[in-house]
Amino acid sequence: MLNEDSYYENCDDTVNKLDYSLKHFETEQLLNDEFDNENAIMELHPGAGGTESQDWGLMLFRMYKRFAERNNFKFDIINYEEALDAGIKSVTFEISGKNAYGYLKSENGVHRLVRISPFDSNARRHTSFVACTVTPDVNEDINIEIKDEDLRIDTYRSSGAGGQHINKTDSAVRLTHLPTEIVVCCQNQRSQIQNREKAMQILKARLYQKELNELALKKKEAAGELSENGWGSQIRSYILHPYSMVKDHRTSFVSNQPQEVLDGDLMDFMMAYLQCLKKGSFVLDDGDDDE
Repeated sequence: MLNEDSYYENCDDTVNKLDYSLKHFETEQLLNDEFDNENAIMELHPGAGGTESQDWGLMLFRMYKRFAERNNFKFDIINYEEALDAGIKSVTFEISGKNAYGYLKSENGVHRLVRISPFDSNARRHTSFVACTVTPDVNEDINIEIKDEDLRIDTYRSSGAGGQHINKTDSAVRLTHLPTEIVVCCQNQRSQIQNREKAMQILKARLYQKELNELALKKKEAAGELSENGWGSQIRSYILHPYSMVKDHRTSFVSNQPQEVLDGDLMDFMMAYLQCLKKGSFVLDDGDDDE
């Protein structure tokens, strides 16, 4: 027969197990869209602002790398273009693991940073922007025809992070899809052939994603609905001065610990996005009143 202490311990254990099961069930329900279980291909492109935006791009790159490490995802650099003074010109990387795209699709859009610039001798406050695109790695499941005449292929010498073979041969590949002006670069593989195959895989995924986005927009326009914010829209602000806050403008979810967020603590933001996505209700907030 259980004594009183053992009884309460068993009750606590049962409650904890039920709580874990409910959270797991909720997550499974939120991550059941067609490509949620695929790997995520991510690109970061600093906006206007020179060194300030390039440094912000590097901060975001580190944030997603730390997110992958925290959640036991695999992180692979596909293309890395380092800026001359500080930060990055652009970077493409892949995060692999169960439901990687399902979680990271919430990051698609423009990320804004407000801080006292470390590059400003007068210690003034600066606002920087970096565009993030997230595409599911669905090459094996899609049939996208790319005509030879629509494709320009350039090769060049690799630079930046990538291993001992970097800068020794013209193994890096840049594909330009002329009708859409989509550009894909790859330099992390050992050979030009491998880089070309990987770049083509990413290009097909991006063309497919473009088709899906255009179809979704046409459906919303036909129904008279407001289109969801996409590329070029401000989805989240990271404010380090005059106060500390990270705010998602689609869900109104807020964290008062920006350093934790920049260290990869993103799961609460992702869950808030997935819950709003499931309900079909997002907040229309451009973030102009956050400064």
